[in-house]
Amino acid sequence: VSAQSSAGYFLRRSKNVLFIHLGISNYCPPRSDVLREFIMTSSQPDLSTHVIPLGTPLSALQAQEAFAGLSAREKRYCHYLARAAWEGAPICLLQTSPESVPVFLLLREVFSRQTPASLRAAVQESVTEDEFRSLLLYTAGVFTNMGNYKGFGDTKIIPGIPKDKMEVVLQASVLFREDSDLLSRLWGACSSPMYSLLPRERQLGLGDEGITTYYSGNCMRADAELVQSFLKEKGLEAYNTRVFKTVVEGGKAAKYELRFASAATESESLGPEDDVAPLLGDHTHNSTHIVVTRGDYAPLMEKIARNLEQAKLYVANEEEAAMLESYIRSFRSGSLAQHKQGSRHWIRNKGPIVETYMGFIESYRDPFGVRGEFEGFVAVVNKAMSSKFQQLVQSAENLLTQLPWPREFEKDQFLRPDFTSLDIVAFAGSGVPAGINIPNYDEIRQNEGFKNVSLGNVLQAAYQDKRVSFLSPEDQELFVTLRGPAFEVQVGLHELLGHGSGKLFRIDETGTFNFDSTSVKNPVTGEKITSWYRPGETYDTRFSSLASTYEECRAECVGLYLCLNRDVLKVFGHLGPGAEDILYVNWLNMVRAGVLGLEFYTPHTKKWGQAHMQARHVILRLLLERGGGLVGVKKVTGSDGRPDILVTLDRSLIDTRGKAVIQEFLLKLQVDGRFRCRQLPL
Repeated sequence: VSAQSSAGYFLRRSKNVLFIHLGISNYCPPRSDVLREFIMTSSQPDLSTHVIPLGTPLSALQAQEAFAGLSAREKRYCHYLARAAWEGAPICLLQTSPESVPVFLLLREVFSRQTPASLRAAVQESVTEDEFRSLLLYTAGVFTNMGNYKGFGDTKIIPGIPKDKMEVVLQASVLFREDSDLLSRLWGACSSPMYSLLPRERQLGLGDEGITTYYSGNCMRADAELVQSFLKEKGLEAYNTRVFKTVVEGGKAAKYELRFASAATESESLGPEDDVAPLLGDHTHNSTHIVVTRGDYAPLMEKIARNLEQAKLYVANEEEAAMLESYIRSFRSGSLAQHKQGSRHWIRNKGPIVETYMGFIESYRDPFGVRGEFEGFVAVVNKAMSSKFQQLVQSAENLLTQLPWPREFEKDQFLRPDFTSLDIVAFAGSGVPAGINIPNYDEIRQNEGFKNVSLGNVLQAAYQDKRVSFLSPEDQELFVTLRGPAFEVQVGLHELLGHGSGKLFRIDETGTFNFDSTSVKNPVTGEKITSWYRPGETYDTRFSSLASTYEECRAECVGLYLCLNRDVLKVFGHLGPGAEDILYVNWLNMVRAGVLGLEFYTPHTKKWGQAHMQARHVILRLLLERGGGLVGVKKVTGSDGRPDILVTLDRSLIDTRGKAVIQEFLLKLQVDGRFRCRQLPL
């Protein structure tokens, strides 16, 4: 996914991976002239938000050269890891919407039995070229997002081809001739919800605010909070769970099932490492009946485990073998502790040729912000680009001292991570990011370390589209030329020193603090610190649905702030006037992304569908309000005579006013997130 400005899609087809770059603003007329007019409530759905535009360009996500450079053993290791990831990918369908599974199966059955060209020829006289292309784009969108809601934005995707024409296509398909009963069952299961845009169905959300299958449809936020308090009481995290509510006693009470993802479906222990088995069964919490079960996605979890067993035959070292063994135990038993152990081995496996990580990782799409979506990636290290990131790692301790908070708010010791540039060979999930900083487990990140990866071939594919909205002709030319290298700098700083910085103030079970509670003061207020993270609390559980946005905002601000250091730009090979242009384009990219972020805001629910884009909009609003003319967003008339928006950035104010504003805001973000204090009104 092009994390800066647009949604992204890729379609896996045999040996090729197609990357579809979608920038809705490039194809739809702007909706208003200023931001406050742009954000307006409407009860009618805007189809441009839900239909993939016909002009969506495609570009290749190149992995052939990277894979070809592997040894025969490494290729087999890569192969079985990719198989494991893709066997788990359908879990995302089950985590998205009730109709995602039949929609996916219908499209898979249609296009696995004949080529698009063959199907097009069969409906040449009855379906227009645009209608058929809309079907192909919808199919690509469902496949890449592993569901009918955007992985980057959380809004529903519907076909651009009318429903009656879709039926014409299906009746002309080979599937109809070979298995009309299967077609009838699948179409019957998904035809209505596939096209429906009732207010609740337009976006992911909890209760009346949207669709989710992390929880049963009758769950509200209060239900999520109750189950979360049960997990906290048991010292558990929710990453690999779902919640199902049943109303009992004639509607007077509720019963909850907390279901762990695992291949095992029985309560018998799988061994000493199986810490889920003792939890299974009935519990009472706050006078509420909670049943803990396992076996969610069981057939898929077993397929993942079996492919990881095959991959173990081709590991390069003992850390990789131990990592895979822990993952296998986790996926079979449901033990998050075993996944954490696998993550520890993963961190210690420095500089592998083939890199991988999989599990229930990111909580962006859980409306409550604590449950992880399945993802698995396999990639090959790009050694040339990785050397630049390693130089950045070598400078990290010095750069951390330049961030605008006291030393006490930083980790006691910076654990130098692996930071590599990877060429993705397989990425199974709801979308492909530009960079990753994992694992997400707080105690591991704080005490043992983490890894950063930049996905090089994703960045290359994302910036092949030359069309740019909302900028002057002069800025457009510079932006198209330099946004790739500029974003490369931002990704490096965002992942390594954004997500990689900062200390969470904690008290443990023995009453011991991990900071000097008698002397450390809040640098914003000058007062002593009186709150902190307690046992069982994590960043996600404290900030809930705001956690991802808050953290992404902090990381983006770190990138903006540190890119003003010319020595950082020198690490990436940017010197003199060229470095000044990179700096300018990085900031310009951020403020433009703040406008594009409105594509991910749902007016009628007043909810944001994507944490990165909400964060970028926050930064834009901050610079508009505090920047003293640094940033401008104004109404103009476009070359087509229609209303448009022009985003401007005063280059001369970036190092002065811009730096001061980001410095002050970054300090508040850092301080308020470290010790469970107040939450800024993002």
